[in-house]
Amino acid sequence: MAATITNLGVGSGLNLSDILDSLETAEKASLTPISTQQTSYTAKLSAYATLKSALTTFQTANTTLNNADLFTATSATSSTSSVSATTSGTTVAGRYTISVSQLAQAQTLTTAVQSSNSTALGDSSATSRSLAITLADGTSKSISLTTAQTSLTGMRDAINGADAGVSASIIKVADGSYRLSLTSSETGTDNAVSSLTVTGDDTLQNIIGYDATASSNPMTESVTAQNAKLTVNNVAIENSSNTIDDALEGITLNLNDVTTGNQTLTITKDTSKAENAVKGFVDAYNTLLDQFSSLTKYTAVDAGSDSQDSSNGALVGDSTLRTIQTQLKSLLTNSSSTSSFKTLAQIGVTTDPTSGELELDTDKLETALSDDSDGVKAMIIGDGKTTGIATTVASSLTTWLSSTGIVQAATDGVSKTLNNLTEQYNNMSDRIDDLIARYKTQFTALDVTMSKLTSTSTYLSQQFSTTSSSSSSSS
Repeated sequence: MAATITNLGVGSGLNLSDILDSLETAEKASLTPISTQQTSYTAKLSAYATLKSALTTFQTANTTLNNADLFTATSATSSTSSVSATTSGTTVAGRYTISVSQLAQAQTLTTAVQSSNSTALGDSSATSRSLAITLADGTSKSISLTTAQTSLTGMRDAINGADAGVSASIIKVADGSYRLSLTSSETGTDNAVSSLTVTGDDTLQNIIGYDATASSNPMTESVTAQNAKLTVNNVAIENSSNTIDDALEGITLNLNDVTTGNQTLTITKDTSKAENAVKGFVDAYNTLLDQFSSLTKYTAVDAGSDSQDSSNGALVGDSTLRTIQTQLKSLLTNSSSTSSFKTLAQIGVTTDPTSGELELDTDKLETALSDDSDGVKAMIIGDGKTTGIATTVASSLTTWLSSTGIVQAATDGVSKTLNNLTEQYNNMSDRIDDLIARYKTQFTALDVTMSKLTSTSTYLSQQFSTTSSSSSSSS
């Protein structure tokens, strides 16, 4: 029977298991440089994602600043809470006298009291029926109703699902007493219901029918539709809504209540929006620089050290980040500005010579905006296409962050390298596993051979010993 070895070294007497482990450890040491590179490039991949996120956050602040309306912004102040207003970037400063005599309101129609909200009210013998809802402006919607849908609940749901210009609800006035209420979706006389007509079911018509021209109706007009009525500088205005955006250019009036006498609406220049946008830009720029610093942090190590400081940033010396940082810094001036303002420093935004971060002098900024907001706009916005600090920064950010930009290109390059390293690692690991398997096979063969030789040696020794003993006895 052929000799078999279950534990390496048993046959040879050598410590072959430890030798095999040592060989495997030595071979796998060649994977360490690849593993180290994988760790480094994985950190870079994460760092590029962080860089992209930081640039995107800064882009949001720059987009806010890159708005020409900021520099012509106004605010509206009313002498009473009965009237308020909002303005746009094109609003001209001014003063208006306003008097509101009537607010717009929506029409409401209500049925007579019904004893149940779930019992069908229509004629059960009717084969089909439809409810036509016509508004004063001429729009109309026809709604088909099954018998089951002629209950108050059924009609409410059918009407609300039809987008017919009215909303339906059920009012419980007492136990066993319910009314169906229909309210126009919008205020004003043009949005009121002019007729409710049921075709195919006279019984239901006598419950929810309505005709604005009739002297009496099954449904009662519990709230009458009306338009808002007001005067602005003694000019009469009537509107179907309490929010009026077409009476005064660039101003939206919000009517909240009827006024007592004349009220004053004052439109004044508002620099706070531009101030806040500049402050937001400065804060976002400094946050971005902090992120740059973190990603490129470098701590020197002692001469002869075989590794870098563990706190170093993943993008130390990275050309992509350095390019963005250099280009961004160069965009903070507008020498081609058509105004006297060419640099941010002129409006109170200076650069710290040590850190490179921006510092804001709020008083100087407020003065610049108050004295010459158009000039500040010319420097920051430019022509809105190719000139202006915020405009050129926006263009550069869009380019850097695009799918073909330098950030994505760098990310793709690192991803490709990582894939190659993974392939190298797997291939080398497979070769090492194959080599160790061959070593084990050879060691096993050696064990078997040594075991056979040992057995043979023992056998021969025994034979020689027996022969020698026989010879001695014969003598």
